[in-house]
Amino acid sequence: MTAANQPVVLTLDAGGTNFVFSALQGNIELTEPLVLSSNADQLVKCLGNIISGFEQLIEKIGQNPDAISFAFPGPADYTAGVIGDLPNFPSFRGGVPLGPILEKHFKLPVFINNDGDLYAYGEALMGYLPWLNNTLSEKGSVKTFRNIIGVTLGTGFGAGIVLNKYLLRGDNSCGAEIHNAINKYNPLWNAEEGVSTRAIQRVYAEASGTNFDGNLMPVDISGIANGKKEGNQEAAVEAYRQYGENLGSSIADILTFVDGIVVLGGGIVAAWDLFSPAMFRELGRNIYNFKGQVSNRLSYKVYNLEDPSVMDEFAKGNGVKLPIPGSDDTVAYDSLARVGVGASKLGASKATSLGSYAYAVQQLG
Repeated sequence: MTAANQPVVLTLDAGGTNFVFSALQGNIELTEPLVLSSNADQLVKCLGNIISGFEQLIEKIGQNPDAISFAFPGPADYTAGVIGDLPNFPSFRGGVPLGPILEKHFKLPVFINNDGDLYAYGEALMGYLPWLNNTLSEKGSVKTFRNIIGVTLGTGFGAGIVLNKYLLRGDNSCGAEIHNAINKYNPLWNAEEGVSTRAIQRVYAEASGTNFDGNLMPVDISGIANGKKEGNQEAAVEAYRQYGENLGSSIADILTFVDGIVVLGGGIVAAWDLFSPAMFRELGRNIYNFKGQVSNRLSYKVYNLEDPSVMDEFAKGNGVKLPIPGSDDTVAYDSLARVGVGASKLGASKATSLGSYAYAVQQLG
């Protein structure tokens, strides 16, 4: 089927700060993405901007779409299209029937899913996972990865899991609630209190001895850490170090259950050089039993896939051919159990948009 014969789907990546709207046909964007404010604390304005964004897309592409499919944070009953009480959308309280509202307004099928899930779905089908497997194949590797954990870093902390092209949704639309993992620094907090915009702002304020300033954004604090903006550089570096350590702790938790590649997306990924060293130290650290005996935190080695110098080692592994006693045959064996963490090649919004499109096509049959 050519792209022109495939469904036209309107998508939305709904962040706590901005809405990013796209129109796709056959995984191809029909127009430039449209960005509107989320107005997350004002329900009427928020819903109005969602409707307005889709209306503007329809006007831009000059044709009627086949469906609307988009990502929205949970908790939610995504099958029913009802959004629950959202931490980063304070105006959503008591259940908002967002899907039915849009179906009634646009007279179209509307599919809503978790933002982390659709981000991971896009990376699994059309983003990082095929890129990585192609790269490994070009290096002569027989290793193929089929599972991916998509992690989004921005206002909040989200994730999605795709197992061999199957999107793990969960019986309660809660397939990968990584934000509710335990916070390493404070076990009374959830992980998002250490892996979020407010976490970077809070630690910077604490380390610099200043009042918490919600107007000082992560990009500002990364500028201070890199010496490009005025401020307390030591405190800014510490804010990103704690962020990376908390992030590494949560990724390690999920890697104990899901054996796959981790791909990070979202605005804070731009500060990779500031947070990733602490993240990888946490992923590679030792743990101990009550006798003091040491073991690795994880069952496999975790590679920094943003470091080109390790890709040959990652591709090669430790493959040997073992003789089968009593015969002239051998069996291939790679003793290096390994996974890796990398940064999205598509960007979180585009990956989420592609995941939304793929999900809609699947649902439309």
